[in-house]
Amino acid sequence: MVLTGLAASAHAEEAVVNLYSARHYATDEALYAGFTKATGIKVNRVDADDAGIIARLKAEGEASPADVILLVDAARLYRGEKDGLFKPIQSKALNSAIPENLRSQPAADGGISWFGLSTRARIIVYNKAKVQRDDVDTYEELADPKNKGKLCIRSGSHPYNLSLFGAVNEHLGPQKTEAWLKGMVANLARDPKGGDTDQIKAVASGECDIAVTNSYYLARLMRSSKPEDVAVANKVGAVFPNQQSWGTHVNIAGGAVARYAKHPENAVRFLEYLATPDAQNYFANGNNEWPAANGIHPENPALQAMTGGKPFKSENIPISAVGAHVGAVQQMLDRVGFK
Repeated sequence: MVLTGLAASAHAEEAVVNLYSARHYATDEALYAGFTKATGIKVNRVDADDAGIIARLKAEGEASPADVILLVDAARLYRGEKDGLFKPIQSKALNSAIPENLRSQPAADGGISWFGLSTRARIIVYNKAKVQRDDVDTYEELADPKNKGKLCIRSGSHPYNLSLFGAVNEHLGPQKTEAWLKGMVANLARDPKGGDTDQIKAVASGECDIAVTNSYYLARLMRSSKPEDVAVANKVGAVFPNQQSWGTHVNIAGGAVARYAKHPENAVRFLEYLATPDAQNYFANGNNEWPAANGIHPENPALQAMTGGKPFKSENIPISAVGAHVGAVQQMLDRVGFK
């Protein structure tokens, strides 16, 4: 839903917050309605993808009507921060709710430029009839010669993969990471193409034997009302990699106050609302994401089935480090021919 005339919302005291969102999930509508019901503040929303929102903010400059920015990738949040598009804020509620590693590094005045609000794990799926779980329980094994000709994955330059590769670079260093990427290229069953759901379906159909996906794509198939989707989900196993080492990579969807926000207090209230237990549980149940806030344990049946009802070990590197490595990783991809 693209709204026009947002620039007319010019008075800071208006009960309105103007939102630029890359979260194109219909289930989020109830979240925004809940915020309005609780606060009386109307949410005006503009939808675009992460790159489109960043470009729009740059083009609009000080004239931008945006108050809150929601993006769905840590590297893009990092880029927006470095490009000076966000206003660092100080919020005791957000600092208390959101773990330190899931938010930006503090600015000079202690303000935080962006906060993770939900997480999604980058997992490995495999054909249960052809692959042993132990052969794919680490990211490193995606590049192992034993898996030659078995791997499906979307474009290496997609933000979800760039963030995973940036995290691996943080763990292994550039030399080992480039060798790993080269090994994955050697193991491809086909050229990278499609989205994460396409990778899962390719494993189920036998086109490849292993693939990489964000966890919520598999959860959607598991919870689908379509028998063909459930059949796909039943054919694949899911692994949360590196449980015996650094933990599974998690990316974030997160939020920031726009640098030139006309309603900054409303913007902070909106972000604080998204970190409340009710909103965090809604992320989990509405879009199959894990909460980012401390102490929230969702009841989503698909997420519980994926993990056997137990918490999984996630990496605890600062998520901002992922964005810092993206430029170097992109150069590695070019050198090893990862499309």
